Amino acid sequence: MAIGDSCSDASLTQGDQHGDLRSISEAPPAHYILNIQQLSLLTKQNVERYESGEFEAGGYKCKNVGEFLSVYLAMADPTSLPPGWEVYANFRIFLLDQNNDTYLKVEDAMSKGRRFHRLRTEQGFDQFISLKEFSDSNNGYLLGDNCVFGAEVFVCKERSKGKTESLSMVKDAVAYKHTWIIRNYSKVNIDCENSNIFSAGDHKWKIQLYPLGKGSIGGYLSLRLALAEPEKVASGTKILAEFTIRILDQLDTRHLYRKASYWFSALKPDWGWQRFISHGTFFQTNRGLYLKDVCYIEAEVTVHGETTIFG
Repeated sequence: MAIGDSCSDASLTQGDQHGDLRSISEAPPAHYILNIQQLSLLTKQNVERYESGEFEAGGYKCKNVGEFLSVYLAMADPTSLPPGWEVYANFRIFLLDQNNDTYLKVEDAMSKGRRFHRLRTEQGFDQFISLKEFSDSNNGYLLGDNCVFGAEVFVCKERSKGKTESLSMVKDAVAYKHTWIIRNYSKVNIDCENSNIFSAGDHKWKIQLYPLGKGSIGGYLSLRLALAEPEKVASGTKILAEFTIRILDQLDTRHLYRKASYWFSALKPDWGWQRFISHGTFFQTNRGLYLKDVCYIEAEVTVHGETTIFG
């Protein structure tokens, strides 16, 4: 159920020392009702906290969270709120007087509303009602071991707090290997040759080979690691990758490799070495880096973290 935004109310009658407004309402809560039957059986289970089902108000999913002395409203899915954003909401908690068919209504005296965000997902009333008052059958709140709570929520505003940068590091990051076999090496693109695309750390990558060196430096072979689809990386996102590029020795285990770490992004999608290996070393006949016009290039990539800017 989606509810429109509103912050107005006309039936405020009484305040208390906690800044809460208390009144009696004949109208039931508009957004959610929680009917608890056999309350004593629940308390005997040493349940410290009971959460209602989800409901929607102002486009946000909420929950009633009751401890029967303290009652709170909680965002059911705080991840639905973008990082750096916050929501202000006025809300009312209801408790049915079953003797008179009216509701005790408690709301915040702060007209600007309570502030919710990813680090503060709950707001409410620490002293909603005393246990003595709640348990007194003359008040009608707990009859036949049954009670009824309710809630109304009105979103006042939502706003961004400005730019927020979120860095997520990867625990137990996994290294991914990709081997690129270049046959007929003498016929590769003299400017730049790209490997097949491979995946590592939820991103797609490729190896770039410059047979005559990147930037026409001459006499060297250049190798780089690159994001295969930089246009799909969101603006402000940076990916921390540790990587090793090897040219495998086909005759021995004297592989030639270089290792680096780099923050890749849409604006800086590749990094590597212009002078990875000289032509003289690469084409040595007593080594197996280049053999029978075949070359094996291996990339080992580990994504350790990702940072994203919001706002």
